Amino acid sequence: MQKQIEKIYSRPARPGMVGDGFRVFNYFPNAELTQKRVSPFLMMDFNAEYDFGPSDHIRGVDVHPHKGFETVTIAYKGSVAHHDSTGNSGVINPGDVQWMTAGGGILHKEYHEESFSKKGGPFEMVQLWVNLPAKDKLTAPKYQPITAAEMGKIMLPDNGGTVNIIAGDFNGNKGPATTFTAVNMFDIKLNKGGKMSANIPATHNSVLLVVEGKVVVNGQNLDEHDFVLFKNEGEEIAITADETSVVLLLSGEPINEPIAQYGPFVMNTHQELQVAFQEFQSGKFGVLD
Repeated sequence: MQKQIEKIYSRPARPGMVGDGFRVFNYFPNAELTQKRVSPFLMMDFNAEYDFGPSDHIRGVDVHPHKGFETVTIAYKGSVAHHDSTGNSGVINPGDVQWMTAGGGILHKEYHEESFSKKGGPFEMVQLWVNLPAKDKLTAPKYQPITAAEMGKIMLPDNGGTVNIIAGDFNGNKGPATTFTAVNMFDIKLNKGGKMSANIPATHNSVLLVVEGKVVVNGQNLDEHDFVLFKNEGEEIAITADETSVVLLLSGEPINEPIAQYGPFVMNTHQELQVAFQEFQSGKFGVLD
């Protein structure tokens, strides 16, 4: 049985700037797409393709804290660098993913990779925030650098395209990312006329973003940058590309726990938020220049 589409959302009207390096459209959370409805995902920012010109300084976001969740950055065009207070650092290029577990608290910064920043060019990425269940909120911070070559990769029949499995299970094939709850994250690239079908548990909250192109999803026509929320019934999601297209498909088992959030801290109670602020202010998240 196919998953029914609950609603199709167009791209938000205006982008916002995160630092000076990320020109993003925020798809959720909002009044309709509440954190409960898209759990375990907390936030999606989409930097639709934008040409950043050459810069004499490195664009990005300076040092800031996080606690209680994970950040996942998917690079489509351009290159992103990352440093954190545990000593981890890295660069992701098109097709790569940077998966950071903030857990019990971390400082980090992310910015355009130096050589890309100097020359400029098309930049396109998605950043997701993924919640952690209460039992794992204080887990030790860690960083999973996942290159395009390391992902599970499925070649679709009839030269239809490819599915890069970042996390979870695509029709019995596993992705490399380790997760604290059941999460599927599929980067799908379809040639014109290409088709794919994925089986997603009916209990999962499931969403889809058309990063590029035009597709038909479970019988509904979708334009570039459309965003889909599925009902929690049925299992099959079938996609056909009207033109060369890129689609991001996400699903996850909901975390049915209270959420207390303030800025970069996502906990379960207001008391835990107060502790997070105290820890940050007292330097327990480490040091990062």
